[in-house]
Amino acid sequence: MIRAREIEKRFGAHEVLRGITLDVQRGEVAAIIGSSGSGKSTFLRCLNGLERMDAGTVEITGTTLRAGLDPALEQRTYAAIRARVGMVFQQFHLFPHLSVLGNVAEAQVQVARRPLAEARERSLAMLERVGLATKAAARTHTLSGGEQQRVAIARALAMEPEVLLCDEPTSALDPRMASEVLGVLSDLARDGLTMLVVTHAMSFARRVAQRVHVFHEGRVIESGPSEQVLESPREAATAALLETARL
Repeated sequence: MIRAREIEKRFGAHEVLRGITLDVQRGEVAAIIGSSGSGKSTFLRCLNGLERMDAGTVEITGTTLRAGLDPALEQRTYAAIRARVGMVFQQFHLFPHLSVLGNVAEAQVQVARRPLAEARERSLAMLERVGLATKAAARTHTLSGGEQQRVAIARALAMEPEVLLCDEPTSALDPRMASEVLGVLSDLARDGLTMLVVTHAMSFARRVAQRVHVFHEGRVIESGPSEQVLESPREAATAALLETARL
């Protein structure tokens, strides 16, 4: 589902990604872990076009993007990728002037061009899936942080993505709210949705992810089955990261 090869990204003279290569299989949940500044979020942003990669090739759900494409072709390619890939951010990015239902329906109507009645029906189904059907009429500012993130997940799911990218979806939440969101992601994993999740929640990576990729200074230093990486890391930097996470 995701095939990334030698992805590079620079901001001026600073190399953020220094040749990232990894695969995510269909139906797999893969976790990316690493210290702050290791390039995790930038990598996800390169996958869906929020950042332009400087070198490398990405194939997602059968669509291939190469660095250096003509800008018009690049935009068409990213549009094809975004039609199949959902994104959940650290911050929720909900519209405060819309209801919960309106937030979930908006992209379906404006981007997917679904009829409003169909969009509302699907939105209610997705809110039910994340446990928020009773909040459909509420304004987003009345929700807890965990509830707002679950609305953001419902919004992404409503577009019927083949892959869900999650960029530290619990980093802005307290432990109880984070547990709510991780529970939803765990349910999605059991349903077979392909997910690539940047996370500091090692318990989630251990319990839900089939594979873990460790980022360090813009490179993947270790990849493998989650149990092996998290319980018997080969690299000293991985062991140090896990020790810090336990403190």
